[in-house]
Amino acid sequence: MSVELTRREEFAVITLNRPEALNALSFAILEQIGERLDEVKDGDARALIITGAGDRAFCAGADIKELLGRDMAATKRGVELGQRVFSKLDGLPMPSVAVINGFAFGGGLELAMACTFRLAVAKAKVGQPEIKLGLIPGYGGTQRLPRLVGESRALEICMTGRTVDADEALSIGLVNQIVEGDPVEAGIAFARTFSGFSLPVLGCIREAVSRALDVPVHEGLKIEADLATIAFQTADANEGMRAFADKREPTFLDA
Repeated sequence: MSVELTRREEFAVITLNRPEALNALSFAILEQIGERLDEVKDGDARALIITGAGDRAFCAGADIKELLGRDMAATKRGVELGQRVFSKLDGLPMPSVAVINGFAFGGGLELAMACTFRLAVAKAKVGQPEIKLGLIPGYGGTQRLPRLVGESRALEICMTGRTVDADEALSIGLVNQIVEGDPVEAGIAFARTFSGFSLPVLGCIREAVSRALDVPVHEGLKIEADLATIAFQTADANEGMRAFADKREPTFLDA
């Protein structure tokens, strides 16, 4: 199987396991990623870690040979498949962490950007090089990249197709941290900083911040008020406040 789903304690781990092709995204692999994400959604993991097999690449992008000779209808179906699969990350009940353990180009970077957080090893290289093939990003790159790094910088990265190293990716907010050691362990260590909190309340934060990018501030404040009210009504909120008053650690039950 080219997309493996395993478990490390309370964390789900998806590994793109096609190192001989730098974990490139064929359409079959996109389908497998979607299936694994459905399994994660139905499980009880506290967070999802996504990385690539081997030490050279997270994911080098689309399998270009599959793209040759496709007509317009087939091309659109392929683009919509990638967008649909990566959008499943937004619907997970738990946050996701991409650990970029090497190259992440094209669809590989788009997969990482669809995750809640991104970590990178020091040797990581990322970019949207589609322009060099006479193409544009199609799996969400033109939409998620400007939300992370701003419009001007996103245009420059996409229109030049240049490579961004790990230090620059960190400085522009494309990744959250540069990490060392085993990628999965690094992802788990990062996930532990939030995985002990209430998943429903974490979900409220994710939704509020995500929707803030699409509406004016006054509309965003209404969304925040609604979600803050929902969070306040959870049993976990009651437990958190009582624990604070009792000077003890809370025990959240995701309820």
